Amino acid sequence: MAHDEKARSRREVLGGTAAVFAGAALLASVPRPASALEGPGSSRAGEGAAFALTHATLIDATGAPPMRDMTVLVRGQVIAAIGRTGEVAVPSGAKVLDLAGRFVIPGLIESHVHSIGPETVVPPLYALTGVTSVREMRGETFHHQWRDEIASGRLLGPRWIIGSPIVDGRPSLHTSVTGSLIEVGTAAEAREAVRRAKREGADFVKVYSRLTREAYFALADEARVQGIPFAGHCPDPVTIAEAVRAGQRTLEHMDAVLLATSSREREIRRGLAAITTDASQDTFHRYRDWYQRIHALEHLAVRSFDPERTRALFRDLARHGRAVVPTLRIHQSLELPETNRKTDEWKYLSSDMTSWWSDVAEVMTGGRSAEEAAEIREIFEHRKALVGRMKRAGVRLLAGTDTGDPYIVPGFALHEELELLVQAGLTPMQALQAATSEPARAFGMAEKLGTVERGKLADLVVLDRDPLADIRHTRTIHALVVNGRLITSDERTRLLAEVEKAARSERGPVAPAGCGCAKHPSRP
Repeated sequence: MAHDEKARSRREVLGGTAAVFAGAALLASVPRPASALEGPGSSRAGEGAAFALTHATLIDATGAPPMRDMTVLVRGQVIAAIGRTGEVAVPSGAKVLDLAGRFVIPGLIESHVHSIGPETVVPPLYALTGVTSVREMRGETFHHQWRDEIASGRLLGPRWIIGSPIVDGRPSLHTSVTGSLIEVGTAAEAREAVRRAKREGADFVKVYSRLTREAYFALADEARVQGIPFAGHCPDPVTIAEAVRAGQRTLEHMDAVLLATSSREREIRRGLAAITTDASQDTFHRYRDWYQRIHALEHLAVRSFDPERTRALFRDLARHGRAVVPTLRIHQSLELPETNRKTDEWKYLSSDMTSWWSDVAEVMTGGRSAEEAAEIREIFEHRKALVGRMKRAGVRLLAGTDTGDPYIVPGFALHEELELLVQAGLTPMQALQAATSEPARAFGMAEKLGTVERGKLADLVVLDRDPLADIRHTRTIHALVVNGRLITSDERTRLLAEVEKAARSERGPVAPAGCGCAKHPSRP
């Protein structure tokens, strides 16, 4: 393609975002055609229905060693009993699934997504890849509609924790055409943003990078008054220590963490303070320009890494029980673009969901010199090393991917994130817990989710191979239990085929809807 044709293609992708996003929202809310995802076969188990998973090796994600030859009895939507096979009474008439040689783990929790696309594709794809809960970091009306349909049994999908619109400074690093956005410039506006989020039914307030100190601390105080958590980016004018003490539930991505481990943080913060945002630009070019300004600061942070300062920071995070969501998968996509490629998993997405990926990625990552590319690879490796250090220091880590950005396929990406966490230094058990028990605790759901224990909700994944021997084995899904519904191997194959068929038949615009995080390597 000639240069002018490439430029025109990129302009069409970026300039058409407003219409694209509106079309995507419409696609998500229109009535769905009848399919194998509906009907009696797709509803939850009846209130008294029971089935048993027998002869399985149970990895309950509590940290206990694997337990062999176990039976898990599910009644309705709850785990009714767990014990040695032969010692658990299986009700007469209950379906029994013999899982000899297979492994049962809790349903996976995805802690950072921006879901967009047809409801015939995205919600079921999460569930069928073992992701039984997701945290939506930029809530839209259709996410609430999906949650209602899933709860009623009309739609197969995960449990949904839904954030507010992004709350950012004025001007934001976003534009409203890529998704819901609240720009605030004063303490009063920040407080109203919190009240609005609560009125609209958000589960938490999503904070962002360009909030002023005045607005951020007013937001934190109002969130406490209103009894609603807040989570997201650590704003540039705010230190991690201040965010921790203000009560921020989770810190997303590795950018603020990386900068805070530098012996030259004051100099870096002066550099951040000097950055301005051009409100006349679209989201993607705002981020491109941001990256060009921030790259030198990040590389400076790598070169001025301070181990003692880092230990103190991580001790503070651990002591206050704050969680970090590293999102290594999006860092990899934007910092090592040579790893981005079309995979077989794309068959589960409509062409309209993927057609813009290469153009946006080129805007964000194209034109790097060899020296710049080498520096960015160094930054990525440093991020991974910091993740390992955090875990060894006792910091709670949650697995999230920033799904919604280019080259990140819903559901499948979480398995890639687990692999990256192990590469960063976590054990397979620790990586598994980052997608099960740790987010359940962080989100106040530990009494119901996150581990395989009697009385908890029945979200389970059956694997053909041992994930503690190799974390990549979480991809070897044999069967599933999604909110008490047993999906056998044959049914899962059939349902995935239905998703693939739906993806081929969907013809309509689907927009970039991430953090704006399809942007630049330092801000996923």
